[in-house]
Amino acid sequence: QVLFRVVTFGLNAFTLRYLSRELIGVVNVRLTLLYSTVVFLAREAFRRACLSGSTKRNWTKTINLLWLTVPLGVFWSVFLGLVWLHLLEVPDPSVVPHYQAGVVAFGLSAIIELLGEPFWVLAQAHLFVRLKVIAESLSVVSKCTLTVILVVLYPQWGLYIFSLAQLLYASVLVMCYVIYFVMFLGSPEATKKSFPVSRMKALLPNLVEDETFVNWKEARLTWSFFKQSFLKQILTEGERYVMTFLNVLNFGDQGVYDIVNNLGSLVARFIFLPIEESFYVFFAKVLERGKNVKDQKQDDVTMAANVLELLLKLVLLIGLTITVFGYAYSQLALDIYGGSMLSSGTGPDLLRCYSLYVLFLAINGVTECFTFALMCKEEVDRYNFVMLALSFTFLCISYFLTYWHGSIGFILANCFNMGIRIAHSIHYIYDYFKESTYRPLTGLLPSPFLVLVYIISGVITGFSEVFFCCDKGWMARLIHISMGALCFAATIVTMFCTETKLIHFVRSQFLSRYMKKGT
Repeated sequence: QVLFRVVTFGLNAFTLRYLSRELIGVVNVRLTLLYSTVVFLAREAFRRACLSGSTKRNWTKTINLLWLTVPLGVFWSVFLGLVWLHLLEVPDPSVVPHYQAGVVAFGLSAIIELLGEPFWVLAQAHLFVRLKVIAESLSVVSKCTLTVILVVLYPQWGLYIFSLAQLLYASVLVMCYVIYFVMFLGSPEATKKSFPVSRMKALLPNLVEDETFVNWKEARLTWSFFKQSFLKQILTEGERYVMTFLNVLNFGDQGVYDIVNNLGSLVARFIFLPIEESFYVFFAKVLERGKNVKDQKQDDVTMAANVLELLLKLVLLIGLTITVFGYAYSQLALDIYGGSMLSSGTGPDLLRCYSLYVLFLAINGVTECFTFALMCKEEVDRYNFVMLALSFTFLCISYFLTYWHGSIGFILANCFNMGIRIAHSIHYIYDYFKESTYRPLTGLLPSPFLVLVYIISGVITGFSEVFFCCDKGWMARLIHISMGALCFAATIVTMFCTETKLIHFVRSQFLSRYMKKGT
């Protein structure tokens, strides 16, 4: 999976050098939003309802229910397609040709993908993890490969390129699941596992005599989830909806913002998310939900407090490192990744701001993972209500900040949103431990000497960028990189000297686990 991600990352970087910002904006924001909205509204509620409960059920009725995603997908594709074609701003055909074909193709790809929904749910319910990884990886690589070939050979095709690639993605994804189940059903392995479906015909809609077509309990649960899905989709894709419906950014700025946003989120996906998921489970097991600190086992409280303190220190230092060095190396990184299209204009300033946002993401991830692991049901319900209000506030702030500061306004709004969430979590942690002798929030206070080294490194690399980057040739760039490497090395050495407790924690929790996997 990592190899596929690396290949995809390289192919995308190559493609960027042949495309205009406007084309990327229309594809990555406008058309991708159409596709994701159709797919989400058509299947999210069905997935959540049909994956609830035991795998021992009447799978014929569940499969019948899942096939309803297809006509629902057709409805949303037609309805939203008309909105995208007639109510939203249409890009200039001379800059982004074949927009109408792109809308049709992305809507059709959503319907094709929904054809595989019964297979996907059946695989997920029975923990076919490898099948999901392989299917998604093959479909993404196929899409990227076709895009690269067509961009190089037929750049004048415009949105036809991405339309064909999107249709290929959906087709390969569905075919992977279909081919797997054709080979799996009826095999000795399926018989050994007592798999509830024995032949492919059972995966098609089937009428059962003297019985209802679907499980009405699942259907009612689906309807409950469906009512929530509208709001969830708006909050999940809030930035793209603001861009699409309120026209706060032109298509070129939308394209650059989306690329920078995807680049910046790599750190969150590959570093912070695994940490959050692992230690959420740890805190949930060590401490009992809903009990105050005095009612917990004191040995468990000690362990949880120490781990939380060191975890906060770890993500804080990772975030500070990215913020300090990201400021001086954003332009160089974008120039290497996407050429002058990204490194000129607003791109570098966007990535610099995103480097600061990564610091907020780092702290919020750990503080929320502890808070969610300890909150009782009533506290979670209250928090969800607060989050709902905060999300609408975020959309409003996004609009106004973007109107005043362009695409940087979205990142500033995200920083504000994360800041409020961090403040809530810190308040919860402080209240939780105030009746004990433990103060895990001290993990948010790095060594003063280390802070001084960060400041010096930021100043040196900042001046280095001014004098050596990025239009003074490769020799100047290498000098700039060398300056950064020296400052980074000095920062790491200072960490080893001042944060010995944290270094021991990293070695015991992460490096030892990696060594065990290696052996």
